[in-house]
Amino acid sequence: MDIKLSGIVIIVGNYGSGKTETAVNLAFNRRAVGIDVAMADLDLVNPYFRTREARQVLFEKGIRLVLPEEKYMDADLPILAPQVAGLIKNPAELTILDAGGDDVGSIVLAALADSLAGRQINLIQVVNPLRPFTETVEGCMRIREEIEYSSKLKITGLVSNANLMDETTPDIIYKGYDLIQEVSERTGIGVEFITAHGDLLPDLDLTRFKTPVLPILRWLVPPWKRQGS
Repeated sequence: MDIKLSGIVIIVGNYGSGKTETAVNLAFNRRAVGIDVAMADLDLVNPYFRTREARQVLFEKGIRLVLPEEKYMDADLPILAPQVAGLIKNPAELTILDAGGDDVGSIVLAALADSLAGRQINLIQVVNPLRPFTETVEGCMRIREEIEYSSKLKITGLVSNANLMDETTPDIIYKGYDLIQEVSERTGIGVEFITAHGDLLPDLDLTRFKTPVLPILRWLVPPWKRQGS
């Protein structure tokens, strides 16, 4: 099954959900089939995993990336590039906004309220059930409510990004899928896709899933794992 997302897609999720890795891989996946893709880094919360850390490979893949000015690239200040509003006004075939985690990071989206007003957007909540606060359906719904309250926007789609990094097993993927399906049933919000590391795909029974599976490659590396750190 193919992922059908297009237009303005905003990726949100609590700390540890893997939303940025999901956003980057979604961009690569859609670009690989010829879709014009642009991205904007709105994540002002997480200092370790942000779209800007993958900027070189994004540029090489032909994906337009809106970032803070170079002098602010490593800052943790609330910096919003003015080009973001321009990107929303004139979006690509697929425009991905990588927003911050939890309710604090999603406040940034509220600052874009005027630019987003009247536009059709997809606000996607990424869930990793192996992380605190999203191990249960109730926890996932609580995070959704916090994000919606802070961003003044409504979640329109769900993604399961069930993983324990290198320790992920097929059973973890299956359990994550079951959880996100239950969240979908409880909320009436559809599941857009689930993720699985590319190396795991041959071991998965894909017939168990009623949604597309996005293959994940690890493009973002935390500082403590970088060479020379």
